[in-house]
Amino acid sequence: MAVIVFRDATRPIPERVEDLLAQMTVEEKAGLMFHPPISMTPQGELIEAGEGLARGGTTELVAGRHLNHFNIYYAPEPRLHAEWHNRLQEVAAGTRLGIPVTISSDPRHSFEALGASWSAGGFSHWPEPIGLGATADAELVRRFADIARQEYRAVGIHVALHPMADLATEPRWARSMHTFGEDADLASLLVAAYIRGFQGDELGPHSVACMTKHFPGGGPQRDGEDPHFHYGKDQVYPGANFDYHLKPFEAAFAAGTAQIMPYYGRPVGIGLEEVGFGFNHDVITGILRERYGFDGVVCTDWGLVTDYDFGGGDTFPAKAWGVEELSAEERLLKIVDAGCDQLGGEALPEMLVELVHSGRVSEERLDASCRRLLRDKFRLGLFDEPFVDPDEAERLCGCAEFRAAGEEAQRRAIVLLRNDGRLPLQGRPRLYVDGLSAEAAASYGEVVGAPEDAEFAIAFRNAPFEPRTSGYIESRFHAGDLDFKGEELAQLLDLARRVPTILVVHLERPAVMPELAAACAGLLASFGAADEAILDVVFGRFAPTGKLPFELPSSMDAVRRQLPDVPYDSESPLFPYGFGLSYPGA
Repeated sequence: MAVIVFRDATRPIPERVEDLLAQMTVEEKAGLMFHPPISMTPQGELIEAGEGLARGGTTELVAGRHLNHFNIYYAPEPRLHAEWHNRLQEVAAGTRLGIPVTISSDPRHSFEALGASWSAGGFSHWPEPIGLGATADAELVRRFADIARQEYRAVGIHVALHPMADLATEPRWARSMHTFGEDADLASLLVAAYIRGFQGDELGPHSVACMTKHFPGGGPQRDGEDPHFHYGKDQVYPGANFDYHLKPFEAAFAAGTAQIMPYYGRPVGIGLEEVGFGFNHDVITGILRERYGFDGVVCTDWGLVTDYDFGGGDTFPAKAWGVEELSAEERLLKIVDAGCDQLGGEALPEMLVELVHSGRVSEERLDASCRRLLRDKFRLGLFDEPFVDPDEAERLCGCAEFRAAGEEAQRRAIVLLRNDGRLPLQGRPRLYVDGLSAEAAASYGEVVGAPEDAEFAIAFRNAPFEPRTSGYIESRFHAGDLDFKGEELAQLLDLARRVPTILVVHLERPAVMPELAAACAGLLASFGAADEAILDVVFGRFAPTGKLPFELPSSMDAVRRQLPDVPYDSESPLFPYGFGLSYPGA
């Protein structure tokens, strides 16, 4: 192993991959096939004390255990993030073969840090993906993805653990906000635009690789529960609509998505093996590899093999649905046999090496996955230029142009649902605000302290949910009933009786609100927007153009009677899919 010819950038990538693969040990190959989280300090320094999410010092993870794909969660401001990335690449450069690190991230540009997303921080601020669905504008989505691509690459993020090509056909599902809605045709259009914005026409040194998820489509969850948790492990198809959920993935394949992530759920009652999709040979090899011919990287969702201990008695069990009785080694083997290339959220290279040494996994099987993983590193240009420029990160991320584009998108996503004729508000009326910033509202009217003194009230609420508090992860998922209840409903109805009220509801998932729609002078839906964006629409400084990306049911009984795999099928919806008003003359 004297000549390391894979560094010759003039040679075709397949040759460079084979050159490198031939020089790798089993241990180095096994390290490629895991994708755990990694941490940094608030100052952008490497963590070396065995702290942080991956439970290991950075140098030991990279140089000792041969791990070189990591998922970053917390990150400081862009300059410090970029400096951390360069320190990490310096560690990788000092290893035997100098294989650069690939960094991935969940969404980082939206307002809500719920489920699998992180707040925008130093990046530009955009509506949630469901808000991009409300614009129904593929060019806007492509522009967003191109801006996010530039900000990601500036700080050293190479893989987007998104888009979500899932369909929000079950309105109670907690992850609707990360989809483009419930219509497969619209989702297909926007998924393709999203991937082209991140990757370009083909994956290259300026791209961010998309790991499109969650194949073959999350969303049809029994009772709307999420398979992050054992009570939500079943995906059901009473409407015989399995293929409908594949449509956005077909668009992703056509757009060239580099990678795919299967979901946690297990299919029930449709003739496929009833195990989680990451373990599922029928789905990964049978449908993804053979039916669709997908030869990109397949990475499991996070934590299929081992439990995760947050400390303090808070343990997040492995999402080993349908294979709970298997040992960790047997789960790992089943994932590899299913056809997956990489295990998300796990760091078990030694276990995989032992499976090779014991003859249960062949080295040729590792080679098949490592070719795909190395190919993406080469296509992304990491071997040729692994470092980033902290000055450029500071200049580019969250720059005025990018922020202005995000702010316009926030406004374009807002949907006007009801208007009794008083919107847009005129002049500088006396305003009572509840849930919005009084300071922001003062730029639009005179803010008063009591409804009795106001000409109008403007109230903001999040869509209802049933809090769950059994653990850190579960508490971040907003699930359960969708209707306003009890004291909250009574307070809003009382406010609407006392003063003409404009209610704005953040629809991270559909809300059931027939009483409020009838009582309020105006009703708007937002999908991740600053107070100023909302107030601009209320006062007509920006005319509403958004359309509902999912229907709003009229009752919880109607929700329960819906088929979870079928779009817009509730009885007599309060507002149908695609509904949205504007202002006269707009």
